[in-house]
Amino acid sequence: MEPVLIITNFPDKKGAVALAEKLIDERLSACVNVLAACTSVYRWQDKIESAEEIPILIKTQRQHYDRVEQIIKTMHPYELPEVIIVPVSGGLPTYLQWIIDETQLSD
Repeated sequence: MEPVLIITNFPDKKGAVALAEKLIDERLSACVNVLAACTSVYRWQDKIESAEEIPILIKTQRQHYDRVEQIIKTMHPYELPEVIIVPVSGGLPTYLQWIIDETQLSD
């Protein structure tokens, strides 16, 4: 069991919360943080763009990454959504175990 953090964002809070609720409901995440809006500045199709976005932090297990990615791509309005997986190399052992316990899928 390998806990990971998946980072994404949405253009609006409603979409971010809908994603969070789906991931929790399907036990694909133990906790999803929907953060305050931020301004993202990036290059897209040879133009510098900026947009207000809602950062989302998803605490889960590595084994769920493919399914989480699929759900993000299905629910996300962007042509190319940000989806980044960050390995968790340490942390409070009881918290990490809680992530594992909350994301156990029944067979």
